[in-house]
Parts: sequence; structure tokens; C-alpha cells
Amino acid sequence: MSEKEMNAYRLTGMEDPTDAMLAQLMSEVAKDAKHKAMEATEKFFKQLDETVTLRKREWAKKRSERKK
Repeated sequence: MSEKEMNAYRLTGMEDPTDAMLAQLMSEVAKDAKHKAMEATEKFFKQLDETVTLRKREWAKKRSERKK
């Protein structure tokens, strides 16, 4: 099935998709979901690393203030 045919098909139409169309749609949806999940995971761990770095600085500052 061509990309043009895939882009023209709408699931809201009166005719059911063929097995090939449905398989291709599901494959593309799965790829998109996997990509978005990977982006979200990367964003989460980046924020986590930033938070850990910030907390380490805060604790180091508190420790140095207590020693004085």
C-alpha cells in the first residue's frame, strides 16, 4: 500500500480497512508511541539528574555552614 493511500484513508469511513492497511497503521502507531516514550524517558532522567545535582549543592552548602 502506498503512503498516499495510507494518508488518504480515514478510520471514520464506512468501509473497513484491509488487513494490510490495519497492520501498517498499527505498525506506524507503535513506532510513534515508542519514539514518544523514549523522549519522555530521556526528559525524565535529565530532570532527575538536574534535581540530584541541585540537591547535592544544597546539602554541600548546609554542611559547610554547620562546620562554621
